[in-house]
Amino acid sequence: MPDERRTSSNVPTGNVPRPPASGAPVPAGASAGRPAKAPDLPPAPAYGRRSVADVLTSAAASLGLDGFTNTLGLPAASRVCVVVADGLGRNLLKQKSAHTPFLRSVIQAGQGAVPVWLDSAFPSTTAAALASFGTGLPPGQHGLVGYDVLDPEQDKVVNLLGNWDPGVDPVAWQPFPTVLERAAGQAAVTTVSLPQFGDSPMTRAALRGGNFMPATTSHARTAAAAEALAAPGPGLMYFYVNELDKAGHRYGCQSPEWEHQLEELDAVMKRLNSSLPAGTSILLTADHGMLDVPEQQRIDFSADPQLVEGVRHTAGEPRMVHLYLDDGSDAGVRERLLAAWRGRFGTRIWAFTREDAIAAGLFGPVRPAVEGRIGDVMIAARDELALYDTRRVRPTAMEVVGQHGSLTKAEREVPLLYFTADGRGARRG
Repeated sequence: MPDERRTSSNVPTGNVPRPPASGAPVPAGASAGRPAKAPDLPPAPAYGRRSVADVLTSAAASLGLDGFTNTLGLPAASRVCVVVADGLGRNLLKQKSAHTPFLRSVIQAGQGAVPVWLDSAFPSTTAAALASFGTGLPPGQHGLVGYDVLDPEQDKVVNLLGNWDPGVDPVAWQPFPTVLERAAGQAAVTTVSLPQFGDSPMTRAALRGGNFMPATTSHARTAAAAEALAAPGPGLMYFYVNELDKAGHRYGCQSPEWEHQLEELDAVMKRLNSSLPAGTSILLTADHGMLDVPEQQRIDFSADPQLVEGVRHTAGEPRMVHLYLDDGSDAGVRERLLAAWRGRFGTRIWAFTREDAIAAGLFGPVRPAVEGRIGDVMIAARDELALYDTRRVRPTAMEVVGQHGSLTKAEREVPLLYFTADGRGARRG
């Protein structure tokens, strides 16, 4: 995993920029202040107050590391392990508590003033949310504003998760130092994750820094975590679990398969409680939630010419679509497109413009370099609906059951569980 930092005139060398609510400066050209939300849109994610962007920075601050703010009020610690369970929504954890006896006991014990839930980023998708987690920044700053988005320099849609375009340099796309990079000079920083993510473009963009410990099975990951945090001195760990998300996409988050993976997560957390050094702060959160979309509600919008009239590119995800207009399109084209979508789907969607999204703060402060990556028009699902452009996605994409990306509570609200390890099974030095 490369440790070099790319430097340029727009990359800060000291404090990483924060959204205005945190009181830190906003880079030149970014939106400032706390703008009023656009009509009919839900409130923006609570960047700088209670969001996924505040977890790793607060964990670093709880270790006493310089340059970080403990926004979430975590207790002081000498070691912190932050577990991200991909796809674990707050509502789902509540609904399925019978499957999580250990986590249920953690919840019942309480966690003082530490908030019990957080906002995901917008969109509520892995690329945007994990990048906010890894950088401490909202998407308008780090620039990963969707699963796939337009790269204005190439005039093509590029994927920002598992299939990066060879023409996109991850460190140029997201040029700010990550939390792990910034912490690595002050503490032992470790990522425990699947081997394929060790030097992936997503990791290089938003989660680079520190030591990467690959492990395939959940048992191997907990053993690696225990080994790393047994070392003396302050330690900060990012521990990634992706099995829930995979089961949800394939079978649905109301399936027995998803419940089985939730039980496995509960077992992982129980093993971490036992195997990590006593007193280690353990945090469990997620990048986004999820809901199931019935097959008959997975709709090919490209079959309706009015919904793509004047559209040059489509991108995003089925529950948060970016529409990019033809060059030179006037305001009338945009208004007709918005009217067509609203006429077709009514209150089942939020249909809004890039300017609406920026004014509402959905992406946080937006750098000029990021604006062109955001759709001219955006369509976010409000109910159990998924929207596809089958001209550019494979037919198998419409087989996905569990989905996310939009602004509903099921997708945007994620848990934050805090407890300290009892260390009864930890190695003794």
